[in-house]
Amino acid sequence: MLGFMNEEAWEKTCESGLVTFYSRSRQKLWTKGETSGNFLRVKEILTDCDNDTLLIKALPDGPVCHTGADTCFNENNEAGIGFLKKLEGVIESRRDAGEKESYTARLLAGGPRKAAKKVGEEAVELAMEAENPDLARFLDEAADLIYHLQVLLAARNLSLDDIGRVLAQRHREALQAK
Repeated sequence: MLGFMNEEAWEKTCESGLVTFYSRSRQKLWTKGETSGNFLRVKEILTDCDNDTLLIKALPDGPVCHTGADTCFNENNEAGIGFLKKLEGVIESRRDAGEKESYTARLLAGGPRKAAKKVGEEAVELAMEAENPDLARFLDEAADLIYHLQVLLAARNLSLDDIGRVLAQRHREALQAK
C-alpha cells in the first residue's frame, strides 16, 4: 500500500513496530490494523537516495487493502515463494504460544538443537524422494525441509533475508572473479 507519514507517524512506527500513517483528510494518526486487526509489522525501513521517501517492508497480519485484497495493487501474497515471508511471520508469532498449542512453539522452545535435528531428518527424507516419480511426495518433503529450516533460522534469530544476503554476496563475488 501507499501512505503518508509525518514525523509523529514515523516516530510511532519506530517505537511500536507497527506501521502508522498520518491521515491528511482526517488530520490524525492511524495505525494500519487498528480497526481491522490487519496490522503491518515492520521488518525493515529503507530511505531513497534523496532521503525523502520511505520503503517500509512489513509482515501483514491479514489483507492489507480495505477491499479485502492482499495489497492495494491487486497482488497476491499467499502463494509461491512470497508465502515463505508470510510463514516467517507465522513462525515468529508462535514463539510465545504455549508448547501444547503449537508444534512450532515446541520446536522453538527446544532451541536450535531441536530444530536442527528436524532439518537433518527432513533433508534425508527429501534426498530419499529425489528419484521418486511421485512429484507430490517429493514436493511435500521439500516443503517440510524448508519449513523446518525456517524454524531453525528463527531459533537462531535469523531469517531468509540473511540467507539471501549471503547468496547475493557469493553471486557478486563469482561475477567479479570472471
